Amino acid sequence: MSKRAIIIDDERLARNELKKLLQEYPDVEVIDEAANVDEGLEKISSQNPDLIFLDIQMPGKTGFDLLSELDKSPQVIFTTAYDEYALKAFEVNALDYLLKPIEPRRLADAIHKLETLEEKETNGHQVDATGAVNRGLLTEADQVFVKDGERCWFVRLGEIRLFESVGNYAKVFFGPNKPLILKSLNALEERLDEKTFFRANRKHIVNLRMIEKVEPYFNGGLLLEIKGGEKIEVSRRQAVKFKEMMSL
Repeated sequence: MSKRAIIIDDERLARNELKKLLQEYPDVEVIDEAANVDEGLEKISSQNPDLIFLDIQMPGKTGFDLLSELDKSPQVIFTTAYDEYALKAFEVNALDYLLKPIEPRRLADAIHKLETLEEKETNGHQVDATGAVNRGLLTEADQVFVKDGERCWFVRLGEIRLFESVGNYAKVFFGPNKPLILKSLNALEERLDEKTFFRANRKHIVNLRMIEKVEPYFNGGLLLEIKGGEKIEVSRRQAVKFKEMMSL
């Protein structure tokens, strides 16, 4: 993997610190830098980088403004001091979202996503900015942003054990947390990899890797017990699909 990158950030010290951290990754070559959106657009146009490290809050225009002016965007890793833009960052399919000061571990995670994306492209798959095969599909390694009122979490998708429909909302189960998000179960199902997340019934999507026990249930259905103690009924129709998926 060899990626040509441009850093776009109005803070010179932040650009220098990121360049220093990126010295640990010889496959990522910083070919240029820019201090504002207009300068960034000019350098993206002239140098066609594979990757941009993009600040959000800059004088005049934001990082989102920059992306809206591009016909075709390179891979994007956001670098910002503000977590309030994380949800919008994922909506534009950013590869990752790093909070300043950037932790070396989080930068390593972002570079790993980049490497995974490269491997899938090399294998001839169609991939999107999340690194997942098929447009918009999320992998269990992806870190997603969950917001419920004033509370926010970054959580790895693979740590979510269950999604439960609550009207127009979905309850997200991970660790001891059960926040509500404004998303229908059908919309979530379109973004989730069916090899990991299984639609058990009209109200539930279950992480297959979190199932601890399977029992026969009424009318040819199944009863799943998952980590956390929740018991989820699998409808008869879905039980047939479940058995096909899980059998040797």
